Amino acid sequence: MFQQVGFFDRGLLVYTMCLMITALVSGSFVSRAFAGPVVEIDADQQFKFADYLFEKGDYLKSADEFQRFIFFFPEDPRAEQAQFKRGMAFLNNRRFSAAIASFNAVIVRYKDTPLSRRSYLMISESHRRSRAFDAAVIALHNLIQITADTDTKDEAYYRLAWIYIETGDWDQARSSFSKISAPNWKKYSLNNLLTDLDFEKSIPRKDPRLAGALSIVPGAGQLYVERYRDALIAFLINAGLILAAYESFDNELYALGGLISVVEIGFYTGNIYGAVSSAHKYNRRNKQLFIDRLMENSKIKLSADPQSKKFFLSLEYNF
Repeated sequence: MFQQVGFFDRGLLVYTMCLMITALVSGSFVSRAFAGPVVEIDADQQFKFADYLFEKGDYLKSADEFQRFIFFFPEDPRAEQAQFKRGMAFLNNRRFSAAIASFNAVIVRYKDTPLSRRSYLMISESHRRSRAFDAAVIALHNLIQITADTDTKDEAYYRLAWIYIETGDWDQARSSFSKISAPNWKKYSLNNLLTDLDFEKSIPRKDPRLAGALSIVPGAGQLYVERYRDALIAFLINAGLILAAYESFDNELYALGGLISVVEIGFYTGNIYGAVSSAHKYNRRNKQLFIDRLMENSKIKLSADPQSKKFFLSLEYNF
């Protein structure tokens, strides 16, 4: 009886093994029959494709493809450039936080290389475009402290000066320009630039406090800041309400007179506030016009040589 049981056990084991072998062989044929073509990622083609999307202006897809390149080929000599161009793609798409993160990745991994130094500049540019001027200034000062490369320092001082110009800090702008090394003064056309910068003293300005004081006479403050239509409207409305309130009290319509007086106080206060606000707007407008004219003489932009794939500073001068 025990021999019969052993016989059946062995038979069951052999039968099970045969089924498993058959299933494995069948599965192999099925998988080969239904499997699609195997896609191999080539480093050259992957980088070219990401670069093609970048040059085409499809920045978000380009950033994804550069990230794919970095993931599959982290030791490729072009990995640093891929990370940098990924940051540039985000910057061009106004994804400033993502751009800063990409440039920081270059700095952390590659330390003191041309692209890591340029990453500081692009971090500053990302902050500047997002109007975070203090952070933009800090990034440039950090670069100036860590690099010994004169050309890099000079570019940092140049960009720093333009941030101060944009924020209206004229003295700091002059100071930053003056720190650029003598051999690069011609490159940045600093003699002409500093001469033009001196004209900031002649920017038309209005004193907001004086505008508010003049508005004691309704419309006089607006007249001072050259908003003539607003001056006429302010004068007529306030004069009309004052006259209406006087007539109401004179005719013993005290409730009506009180109501008109409350309304007039609101308009009178608004007349003063409006004059002060208009003076600030007048100053901001004229300052921006001056900055725009100044920037027309010297424009800074980042360019890329599609052959060498090196990034450099391109300056345009209009005379």
